[in-house]
Amino acid sequence: MVITKPVFDRLGLLLWVGAFAVVLAMTWWAPSAHSVVPIYRNGSEAFVAARPLYQVHVAMGFLYAPAFAVVYIPLMKLGPHVGDLLWHMIGFGVLTFAAMRQVRKVGGEEQAWLLSFGLFLALPVSLAALRNGQATILLTGACWFLTLSALEGRRAECFFWAMLAITAKPTAIIMLLLAGALRPRLIPVLALAVIVVLVIPYGFASAGYINAQYYDFFRMLTSMTVDPTGPFVPADFTAPFTRFGMTLPALDATIVRVVAGSLTLWVVLQFDRRLDPNVSGLAIFLTAASYMCVFNPRVEQNTYAMVAVPAGLSIALLWREKGPVIMRRLLAALLLVTGLTSVDTRLHDLFHPWFWPIGISIVACLLIGWFWARGKQNMPAAGAVAHG
Repeated sequence: MVITKPVFDRLGLLLWVGAFAVVLAMTWWAPSAHSVVPIYRNGSEAFVAARPLYQVHVAMGFLYAPAFAVVYIPLMKLGPHVGDLLWHMIGFGVLTFAAMRQVRKVGGEEQAWLLSFGLFLALPVSLAALRNGQATILLTGACWFLTLSALEGRRAECFFWAMLAITAKPTAIIMLLLAGALRPRLIPVLALAVIVVLVIPYGFASAGYINAQYYDFFRMLTSMTVDPTGPFVPADFTAPFTRFGMTLPALDATIVRVVAGSLTLWVVLQFDRRLDPNVSGLAIFLTAASYMCVFNPRVEQNTYAMVAVPAGLSIALLWREKGPVIMRRLLAALLLVTGLTSVDTRLHDLFHPWFWPIGISIVACLLIGWFWARGKQNMPAAGAVAHG
């Protein structure tokens, strides 16, 4: 760290903010270029005009809850320039402040370096999602805040972040279930947040129209499967098999997801018991985010931005704690290289979509293993933490 600290004490944070400033400039210049935000605008426009929101048979286009269309209406009315700019800023701000809160929670010396170096490592994997205006960025920040608030037992904060997360993407339900398992006393609050999100659209359109949209929405969610002949190319753990002509049967993939989900829940509960409370939130969110990316059947390459920042901060923490030299250098290099495989079209064609799930899985598993070993060392002193 003697070599890296003088370089990354501020440089990583400057690169993170500077890259986003370039993203904002590109967004202002061409709002619809290389962006998914037009899908959000179209969803809000369809909602205002009482048109169908979903293309159920192809499961493409607007894939969010009706509440998302309602929440995005003010940004839609501001127009593609101002509205898109604000949307990018909201997602970036929530994610960045979540990382800052996590660093303050971890504490210790050189917190500025920890944040700066972590964001530097996360930038290549995160940049495309930031550029495209992916709701994944907002989802990541909201789920991270939800994790920290749940571990601290802050009910009002949990309610707000749970609502924002489930509005951003339906997959946030995984994080809500984990939060409920970690702190059962918060289950009523989390359930109320889901109910409020479901009810919000009824205040802005007729009940008949909203009921029809929910029917299509839940039908679309239950019909999403891995279909190699469809327009969507999944980048989950099945991607390497599909890329090399070994498509996994749907039943086998489902079994793997269920087993991985059960293992994730067990690991998260163990982290909550064994790790220092200042570090447990980072380990728990990294584990949950890795599952939500690698084992989500609807994941795409840009979804891995959800793992990038917690992985970057974890590597920076490993570096600060003077972990094994080879391990920390390998993890830092692999996270950077994984993101850089998309900087060139030829590299992208060669490595998409099979390399990212492999690279991110290696990074996540090694970091989770390091947190696990750290937890075992702390067990005699820390003891058990009561849940609830």
